[in-house]
Amino acid sequence: MAVQQGTTRRAPRPAEPASKIATAVRKTGEFLDSRPLADYTMIRSIVLILAGLGVIMVMSSSMAISFAANDSVWALAARQTVMVILGLGAFWFALKTPPERLRNFSAGLMLVSVILLVAVLTPLGTGREEVGSQSWLVLGPLRLQPSEVARVAIAMWGAKVLEHKNPRRLLQANNGFLAFFIVSTICIALIAAQGDMGMALSFAVVAGFILIFAGVSMKAVGYLAAGVFVSLIIAFLSGGFRSARFHTYFDALRGDFEDTQGTAFQSHQGFLSLADGHVFGVGLGQSRAKWFYLPEARNDFIFAVIGEELGLWGGALVISLFALLGFFGFRTARRAQSQYQTLMAAALTAAVVFQAFVNIGYVVGLLPVTGIQLPMLSAGGTSAVITLGAMGVLANIARHEPDAISAMQNYGRPGFDRALFIQEPRALRTSRAAVARNHRPTAPVRQATGSPRRARR
Repeated sequence: MAVQQGTTRRAPRPAEPASKIATAVRKTGEFLDSRPLADYTMIRSIVLILAGLGVIMVMSSSMAISFAANDSVWALAARQTVMVILGLGAFWFALKTPPERLRNFSAGLMLVSVILLVAVLTPLGTGREEVGSQSWLVLGPLRLQPSEVARVAIAMWGAKVLEHKNPRRLLQANNGFLAFFIVSTICIALIAAQGDMGMALSFAVVAGFILIFAGVSMKAVGYLAAGVFVSLIIAFLSGGFRSARFHTYFDALRGDFEDTQGTAFQSHQGFLSLADGHVFGVGLGQSRAKWFYLPEARNDFIFAVIGEELGLWGGALVISLFALLGFFGFRTARRAQSQYQTLMAAALTAAVVFQAFVNIGYVVGLLPVTGIQLPMLSAGGTSAVITLGAMGVLANIARHEPDAISAMQNYGRPGFDRALFIQEPRALRTSRAAVARNHRPTAPVRQATGSPRRARR
């Protein structure tokens, strides 16, 4: 038998098996891509679960202070329930309004927000004596926090002025970025002047995410973020009680509080509440910290009450819900049908998720106490309405994804939409023209005439 001479070929090396994490991520992406309504369904479900859990936890955490102030354990819980119902009405209205129609009044909303931020610094504002920041306007029985409105307004208006703008010409007057920088800086300065450094930082993060999704380089955004962060830290340390919060923060990192009856009282009580919860909690409604041990148990430190009553699993559930909201929110921003919707979805997602991260972070001792609420869970009237309305806009952008529109046109609307009389989403009229502009052929395409040619042998 003749032996073929020459160089022998090496057998191909077997491909290295992909890691389990990479395989799981790929399969998860394929699973979600095969379900066009996944983003809309998940965002809607997460928001409703958080809103319902918030009503329950405010009812549980406010019993003691409600009885002391109103002779009824249900007074504050009933008020919060009414505001959440109004917030769900705003959520429904946002779902019925096409996202592109929001651009028509975004400039007016931004102007009103700046005016309210200025007004809160006048004698009309309140909160300085109560919580150390003059951040509220009292309108009869309602208390409005203009910074919450401004955060939603910058998301809507910023998406409008930065849509299809050139990120390489940041300082060009008619490019939109210069106007966005000026308005954002004014808002951050006004919020910082109120003494609410946590909300100022949250506003800056929202503005940063808009710039990132608008195409600005990470290096430029990093320089801007560093400047804003250093400025806020200097302003934060300028006040006496804010400096004390930093000292308390470093004490919390070591697990050794020096002044448990003074500056560290709230943080220390929050730690004790979390410790009492253990793994499964002491039971819903059985918190001891809410009986005047933990200040702001229904507001800033409601996560400590959740950890005490529902335990480690309850806290993990809340963190997981916000993490999923961030995942599906940014996924919606990536899959939106226009850049305007992309910028708005990214900004609204960053606003809620970052605020939740900061609140949970300072309750567990990872961040200094800043005094911002836990979205959709803490007690707050106008905050609940504004946040749920903003999440309605995010869910509406998700239901206007191209794949979601196609699925509803072919298979009909989900039962949730039919029950609430939410109309079928429509594709943008300019979408085909935009696709044609962005995907021009590099060479003229020959048109076939007659029968196709046979391949040459």
